[in-house]
Amino acid sequence: MTMPLENLAINTIRTLAMDAVQAANSGHPGTPMALAPVAYLLYNERLKYAPQNPLWMARDRFVLSCGHASTLLYAMLHLSGVQQFENGQPTGELAVPIEHLQRFRQLGSRCPGHPEWGHTSGVEVTTGPLGQGLAMSVGLAMAGSWLAQKYNRDGKDLFGFRTYALCGDGDMMEGVSNEAASLAGHLKLSNLCWIYDDNKITIEGDASLAFSEDVGKRFEALGWNVLKVADVNDLAALREALDAFDAEKERPTLIIVKSVIGFGSPNKAGTADVHGAPLGEAEVALTKENLGWKFTEKFFVPQEVRELFAQGIGTRGAELLDQWTADWEAYRKQYPQEASELKQIQAGELPAGWGEKLESWPENAKGVASRNSSGKALNQLAAGIPWMLGGSADLAPSNKSDLVFPEAGDYSPENRGGRNFHFGIREFAMAAISNGMATTGLRSYCATFFVFSDYLRPAVRLSAMMRLPVLYLFTHDSIGVGEDGPTHQPVEHLAAMRAIPHLVVMRPADANEVRYAYQWFAENRTLPMALVLTRQNLPTFPRGENACACACNVARGAYVLCENVNPATGSCDVILMGSGSEVQLCVEAQKQLAEKGIFARVVSVPSMELFAMQSPEYQESVLPKSCKKRVAVEAGIEQGWRKWLGFEGIFIGMSDFGASAPYAELYSHFGITTDAIVAAALLF
Repeated sequence: MTMPLENLAINTIRTLAMDAVQAANSGHPGTPMALAPVAYLLYNERLKYAPQNPLWMARDRFVLSCGHASTLLYAMLHLSGVQQFENGQPTGELAVPIEHLQRFRQLGSRCPGHPEWGHTSGVEVTTGPLGQGLAMSVGLAMAGSWLAQKYNRDGKDLFGFRTYALCGDGDMMEGVSNEAASLAGHLKLSNLCWIYDDNKITIEGDASLAFSEDVGKRFEALGWNVLKVADVNDLAALREALDAFDAEKERPTLIIVKSVIGFGSPNKAGTADVHGAPLGEAEVALTKENLGWKFTEKFFVPQEVRELFAQGIGTRGAELLDQWTADWEAYRKQYPQEASELKQIQAGELPAGWGEKLESWPENAKGVASRNSSGKALNQLAAGIPWMLGGSADLAPSNKSDLVFPEAGDYSPENRGGRNFHFGIREFAMAAISNGMATTGLRSYCATFFVFSDYLRPAVRLSAMMRLPVLYLFTHDSIGVGEDGPTHQPVEHLAAMRAIPHLVVMRPADANEVRYAYQWFAENRTLPMALVLTRQNLPTFPRGENACACACNVARGAYVLCENVNPATGSCDVILMGSGSEVQLCVEAQKQLAEKGIFARVVSVPSMELFAMQSPEYQESVLPKSCKKRVAVEAGIEQGWRKWLGFEGIFIGMSDFGASAPYAELYSHFGITTDAIVAAALLF
C-alpha cells in the first residue's frame, strides 16, 4: 500500500531528525518526531515565506522556542530549499545542505545543537534557553504590528507579519514565558500564535513530577484565545486551529496540541528515554519500519517529497514575494521617504542627520546625574532615528527612559505606532522582547535599575551571542543609591556584565561621556551596550584646550582625561584610573598629589571592552608599561581591574555588600574617597 504523500513528507521530517541525532550520537529526537505534522503544515501551507529570500522583510516569523528540537527546524529549512545569505546577500548555497545535517552538532556545520541566529539563514532567533524564544516572539509580534502601523498605506498589508512560536512543557515552566504571555495578552497581540506541544514528558520523566497546572486556563486568564487539538497527527484539526488563529483579531492565540514524544518508536515513544538521547541504531530501524518507511539509505529524501515542497512553499513563496516586490516598487515611488526608512531599517543604516540634535554640555561643577543626561541624550538621538523605540520595567520616571517629544506616543492596542513601551515589572521578558524587536532592524532599548540586571542577564547574554545592538539602560549604579540599602546597591554587577563576551559595558564619568556613549551606540551595528548610570550628580568636566580631553574618546574605551607631567622625567609618576562617578575622585586626588610634588595622570575608563579592542600602541599611550604605579577606583568589586592595574597596582572599591545611609556617608564609610586615593598613591 502506498503511503499518502503528506504522510510521506511528515515521515521524511521524522527520519531526517532521527538520522541526524543518531549520526551525532547526541541530541533530542523525540520532539521533532512528534511535531513533524505541525512543522509540515506551517512551512508548506501557512507561512508567508519565500525560501529564495529568507531576509524578506514582510515574511512571517517562525520561532522554535524549544530549541533542543533543532533538527525539526533544520529538516524544514532543507526540505523548503531555504537559501543561505551572508552579509545580506545570497551565497548560492542551501542554508542546510544535507551534508550539514549529516554533521549535526559538529564543528563547522550550519546545524549546531541549538539554532543560532546569523549562523544559519532561516533561523529567526537563537533559542535553546527555554522560554526566551517565546519572549522574543512577543518582541517580533510587537515589531510586526509597529511596522504595519508606521508604514502600511492604502489598506495594503505590506510590512506587517505574523509570528508563530513552537514550545513545550519546559518553555511553559520557565517564568519568562509567563511574563511575556502576560504582556502579550494585555497588548492584544493578535498577530502572535504559540503552538504548545503538550506531550507530558520532560528529561526526568513524566511532567507530572513537577507540573500539573491547567495551562489553557492560565492563558485564558492572561487574555489569550486558547484552542486545543487532541492529536497532532490530525492534519484537519491542525488546519482548523490555524484557521481560527487567522480569524482572531483581538487576542494572541495559544494552540495546545497533544502529541506523543518519539512518535513511531515501538519501545521508546511516550517516554523520557527519547527526549534527550539518540534512539540507537536498532530502535531507529524498528521505528522506520513501524512508520512504513521503505528506504534503507540514511538521510534519504524521496523525490516526490522534494517536489511536494517545491510546489508548496517553493511556488507559493515565490508568488508571494513577486507580488510583494511589485507592490513595493509602487509603494517606493509613491512614498519615497517611508521606503527609504524601511531600506535603512533592513540594512542597519542610519538616516541623514541622525545625530544633529545630540548636544554637548558646558562645564558645571555641580553637574548632573548621568541618568538625567542620559534621558536628554536618549531623546535627542531617538528624535533623529525614527525607528528607535523602547521602554522600562515600570521605572521610567526614575531611569529617565521615556521618549517625551510629542510624536513619540505610547505603544498600546489602540496605538501600535507608539515608541514608548510599558513592559511592566517584567525585566527578563523586557530584555528578551527587545532582542526580538532588534532582529527586525528596529533600534530597541530597555531600562531598569542596575541591581535588577540579575533578572534579565540571560537575555543580555543572547543579545551578545546574536550580536544585536540592543541598548540596556541601567541606572542607580552603585552604593550611590544610598538609603535604599544593600538590596538595591549593585556591587558585583559591573564585573558580572563585563564577563559577557561581545557586551560593551559603558559607565560614563560625566554628561559629555554620556552624549558620546550614545553616539557610539548609534554608529555600532553588531554589539549590545549596557549603559550604567548614576542617580547622584556628577560634575561636568571642562573640555578643550588646557582642559580635559574630548569626551569623544569614550569610543576608545579609556583615555587620558588630564595629567600632570613630571618635568624631570617628562612623564607621570602615578596613574589614577576609574569609571563613572569615581573619576571625579581621581581628578581631585590629582590636585592634592600635585601639592605634594607627585605628578599624576587621570585615565577615564568608561568601557574596558572597547579599550581592549584598541591597538597595543594606543593602549600603551594610555597606560604605559613603564608606569607600574597605578590606582584604580570604582564603587564595585575589583574583578576585571587587575588586567589594567598589573600586579603592583592598588584597587579602591567594594569587597562586601553596601549599607543603608546617605550616599556621601557610604563612600566615606567604605573608603572610596579622595583621601584614600592620595594615600594609596603615596604608598608606592
